[in-house]
Amino acid sequence: MSNQSRIYDKTLHSKVMSSEEAAALIPLGASVGMSGFTGSGYPKDVPLALAQRIMQAHQAGQDFKIEVWTGASTAPELDGALAKADGIELRLPYQSDPASRERINKGQMEYIDLHLSHVPQFVSFGFLGKLDFAVVEVTSILDDCRLVPSTSVGNNKTWLDQADKVILEVNSWQSEKMEGMHDIYYYTRRPPGRQPIPITKSDDRIGIPYLRCCPDKIVAIVETNAPDYNTPFTPPNETSWRIAGHILEFFSYEIKKGRLPENLLPLQSGVGNIANAVLAGLNEGPFNNMTAYTEVIQDGMLDMLRSGKLLSASATGLAFSPNSLAEFNQNIDEYRQRIILRAQGISNHPEVIRRLGCLAMNGLIEADIYGNVNSTHIMGTSVMNGIGGSGDFARNAYLSIFMTPSTAKNGAISAIVPMVSHVDHTEHDVQVLVTEQGLADLRGLSPKQRAVQIIEKCAHPDYRPVLREYYERALKLSPGKHTPHLLEESLSWHLRYMKTGHM
Repeated sequence: MSNQSRIYDKTLHSKVMSSEEAAALIPLGASVGMSGFTGSGYPKDVPLALAQRIMQAHQAGQDFKIEVWTGASTAPELDGALAKADGIELRLPYQSDPASRERINKGQMEYIDLHLSHVPQFVSFGFLGKLDFAVVEVTSILDDCRLVPSTSVGNNKTWLDQADKVILEVNSWQSEKMEGMHDIYYYTRRPPGRQPIPITKSDDRIGIPYLRCCPDKIVAIVETNAPDYNTPFTPPNETSWRIAGHILEFFSYEIKKGRLPENLLPLQSGVGNIANAVLAGLNEGPFNNMTAYTEVIQDGMLDMLRSGKLLSASATGLAFSPNSLAEFNQNIDEYRQRIILRAQGISNHPEVIRRLGCLAMNGLIEADIYGNVNSTHIMGTSVMNGIGGSGDFARNAYLSIFMTPSTAKNGAISAIVPMVSHVDHTEHDVQVLVTEQGLADLRGLSPKQRAVQIIEKCAHPDYRPVLREYYERALKLSPGKHTPHLLEESLSWHLRYMKTGHM
């Protein structure tokens, strides 16, 4: 990409400085809203310079930490660098960095795991305290301080609105042809003055293609030239294809029963290899003229746009492998007409998700025999990444689908357990569970009826007999018969794994 300056508003040229000079403006204890969503659109240089400054402060015997607020996960240059420098006091609302995860689980970093749709309104309402700084990547700065967003929008609108001071990174690596892809809605109000969000189709545009920022807030502008954090996806394996096959068969059945239109309803898909396999299956399947209203557009959705199976896709960020990113940039003129990037307060808004009737497909760590889902914690206490937007979609979707391989760690762990060790999505928000073994449609079933379906259709054959045995004894011995459990045994599988390495 070009190194030419993208700062077209000449009144701001005096604020251009180095990343080290910009990082020096952020004080100890500051709350800092950083741009970024799933490795796209995050600031590349200022966090690295800030991490270096923090390390130097620590070497001099000074305590120096900040709060880091983002849209979702970022990249090693941001989360990783600041975590390794021991520079993060508090992190929210979602992370996936190994260094951050380690410190959170050791109790060295506080972490608030939030529904992504809640973050912009929590900040706007003042629930999380004052936001001191915003550090936001943009593609360019046009006249009148109009900011062309980058490859993600996330919480950038909120950060720019709420922060006392703003640092902008203008990344000339990003294509200037991103201009026009974004839809930033500026007409939300606080209760009791809220009005309906006027989205009735997934491809509706209701805002403007730019972010706004008061020039007086801008204290630094750093010019950068660096790519997003793009990692390749693993090709779908047999397990992923089988999960995808069950979901496609289910969709066909729902169409036959008259509960879905032939072109389905707007798709929402979590990020990962299984999600990509489902999208690949949809791309090869019988459904046409599909749309998407989701958080992230990844490789599988780009393939569907290219093939014509998917007419349009609305999200808040991009998450492409290097090959797909090259394809995107090469054909960005076409994709700009069919991709809409919104603020995550709109992409994940329950009102819009419910109105459009999204088909939500998300991964899980474990589910129990009654349909409760754990998406965030290993063995109940160690956080993996976070709930992300899965709850925004699961509770409000037309269909709420959770999918996973039936085992992990070469069969040492069953994804179907008597009782989940941590609950992110209750049985009330889970309509369909899918593993490579089969699909359990839980709609209209009581807890005991769900247990039979989940054990027989989703559990791995190696674990199915012991799940049956637990459930049958719980039916006899549980003091209550609505959701039968043996409390002295319900988490014994997790305890056994921690002691022996096998459930």
